[in-house]
Amino acid sequence: MSPLDVLWHVANLFAPAWGVALLVALAAKLIWRGDLKAMPWGRLAIWGAAGGSLAVIAALVLLGHDGRMSGYALMLVGISLPQWWLMTRKR
Repeated sequence: MSPLDVLWHVANLFAPAWGVALLVALAAKLIWRGDLKAMPWGRLAIWGAAGGSLAVIAALVLLGHDGRMSGYALMLVGISLPQWWLMTRKR
């Protein structure tokens, strides 16, 4: 496997987590406009992407391969928990 192939494999492994984290951050900023006014959407997206990436790695270790529905459910929990934490903590 060439280094470029490795790069594409890793990018495709984390792409769903990063894409969903961006969508969740944008949706949160639209839905809770008043509560999240001071928080930049990039911060929400980065924390969500980090949580989703950790969840994807955990699913890969626990399940043996990616692409299972339980792995995607774990990814959604990993994205949602940092979003919830950032929304509820005191500013």
